[in-house]
Amino acid sequence: MAEKGRQPAVKLTARGAVALTLVATLAGYVLAALLGIQQVVGAAFVVASLLGVLLVNRRELLSLVVSPPLVFFSATLFVELGRAFGSVSIVQSLALGLYTSLTRGAPWLFAGSAVVLGVALRRGLWDNVRELRAELKAGAEVPRPRQPTFVPEPEGYFEPKVYGTPRGED
Repeated sequence: MAEKGRQPAVKLTARGAVALTLVATLAGYVLAALLGIQQVVGAAFVVASLLGVLLVNRRELLSLVVSPPLVFFSATLFVELGRAFGSVSIVQSLALGLYTSLTRGAPWLFAGSAVVLGVALRRGLWDNVRELRAELKAGAEVPRPRQPTFVPEPEGYFEPKVYGTPRGED
C-alpha cells in the first residue's frame, strides 16, 4: 500500500479493477489447467482483487467492494461453459462443473472478498458510504412535481371532422 500522502503511479476506475480481476482469474484457470494445481485460480483471484482495491480511485471504492463474488462467478461460468460444450449433456455438465468449481473456490472467494473489504475500509470506504447517504437523503427531500395519473384528451379529439360545405336541403 502507498505511504500516506503519496499516490500510486497507476490509478484504475472500478471497471478497470473489475476487468483486472476477471482477466487474472481467467488466466488462473488457464494456468490451473496447464499445471494441474487448482489453487492457482484462487490465488490469482485474491492477488488481483488486492491489486484492484489498492489501485482504484478512492471515490470508486463502493462500486468495487460489491464486485468480487460476481467476478468470480462470471469467470467460473465462462470456463465451465467452455468445458460443458464438449460433453454429451451440456446442462448436466455445466451444473456439475459450476457446483464443483464454486465449492472448491469458496474459501478463495471469501478470502478475496475479505481482503477487498478490509483494504477498502482502510482506504476510506466509510467516506463513500457517507456521501451516498447524503446524496440519497438530499434526493429524498426534494419534492417532486406531481404528475397526473392520466393524460387528458385534447378537445374535439373524438369528434368527426366534416370536410367540404354542407348540402342544401332541396
